[in-house]
Amino acid sequence: MTFSSAKPALLVLADGTLFEGNSFGYPGKAFGEVVFNTGITGYQEVLTDPSYYGQLVAFTYPELGNTGVNQFDNESSMPSVKGVIVREFARFPSSWRSNQSFESWLLEEKIVGISGLDTRALVRHIRNSGAMNGVISTDGESSAFELLESLKHSPVMEGLNLAEEVSTHKPYIWNRPSKVEFDRRMKAKNERPYKVVAIDFGIKSSILERFASYGCEVKVIPVKSDISEILDYSPEGVFFSNGPGDPAAVLEGIDLAKRLISEFNFPMFGICLGHQILGLALGGKTFKLTYGHRGLNHPCGTTGHLEITSQNHGFALDPESLPKGTMKVTHLNLNDKTVAGIACKNRPIFGIQYHPEASPGPHDADHHFARFVSLMEERR
Repeated sequence: MTFSSAKPALLVLADGTLFEGNSFGYPGKAFGEVVFNTGITGYQEVLTDPSYYGQLVAFTYPELGNTGVNQFDNESSMPSVKGVIVREFARFPSSWRSNQSFESWLLEEKIVGISGLDTRALVRHIRNSGAMNGVISTDGESSAFELLESLKHSPVMEGLNLAEEVSTHKPYIWNRPSKVEFDRRMKAKNERPYKVVAIDFGIKSSILERFASYGCEVKVIPVKSDISEILDYSPEGVFFSNGPGDPAAVLEGIDLAKRLISEFNFPMFGICLGHQILGLALGGKTFKLTYGHRGLNHPCGTTGHLEITSQNHGFALDPESLPKGTMKVTHLNLNDKTVAGIACKNRPIFGIQYHPEASPGPHDADHHFARFVSLMEERR
């Protein structure tokens, strides 16, 4: 496809704002919540992250696709987004790892895209007005008014339980470490692997690889699993994964966490949505952020300790709702002071809002995997 042959495309937001651009990827219509990611790399990992399910992702970096697409960087078996919004994209990738171009991959995976629009103006609008539903249309037949009318029937993100849409249908075992292990000492220290059950709300493969690199064998189970499926594995720890949608709507996950917390003393660890579900199970509440945190350079930490983190979430825990006697806030997002980490005061339970697996992103927070492993080690 050349610039001259590109077909026109429209992006219409729920508040009536219209952006004009060009069609790329798969032709058609895509509805979803419009959000933006500020990372300058890692587009393949972002688009295959199940946490983006049901969203149209705009990238602030002005050109995507320079390194193409390869077989190594997927976070799940296929893209999870509904649509892609970019300023420009490279038609001819340049990387020894590339198997195909960015656009041919989107076409193959039936992901609708729009390019050539002013992504800076779009991001400023979302920052001012908040994340909202939108529709990308490349069919050339629907008017902006018709698209706006159709948007009125599209469900908003609040109240949506999307974890059940992306969770595995069958349990499976994962014990394959990442291709580059940041810390082999944990594997050398214990020949017998730590047995971890991971509740899959939309888990990323890089999280499983990091667990394996720290000497864990992980049994991944569906979001609607019964507590007996956890106990049958005789786990040493339980992990609550990342995932899409409104955490307060994942009632089965919250109920499961409540039972585990009240009846057992397993070390428990949650990342992103899993962190929020642990907070909800412990008595807290969540709220929707105006436009969320999606990028690779969010500073988080406490006094005297800073981590530059990778983040992808649209909801957060309300710090005032957390029980003061049993819980503590361990980390804050230093951009807006929202909760970025929690822990129980007298139980081996903690969660972090950001992504320590750093795929893509910085490796500052990788130590949280060791933190979880140390809790299991103490109980051996």
